[in-house]
Amino acid sequence: MEFDCLMMLVRNKNRALTRSQLLGALWGMEFEGETRTVDAHISRIRKKLGFEDVIKTLPRIGYRLEVEE
Repeated sequence: MEFDCLMMLVRNKNRALTRSQLLGALWGMEFEGETRTVDAHISRIRKKLGFEDVIKTLPRIGYRLEVEE
């Protein structure tokens, strides 16, 4: 699931994705969990890849993968 989450961020680089968008795309609309699930996956991606400065948290919105083009 972390890989799928990272790939969604890569496909939408430099664009904000809401937690709801990530939940819907990755877990499907039937997902009944807490949106903190997304936060946990993003945290693990950041730690594993050293992306603390690449994946930005947008308060009350979601996340954005920031890359220079």
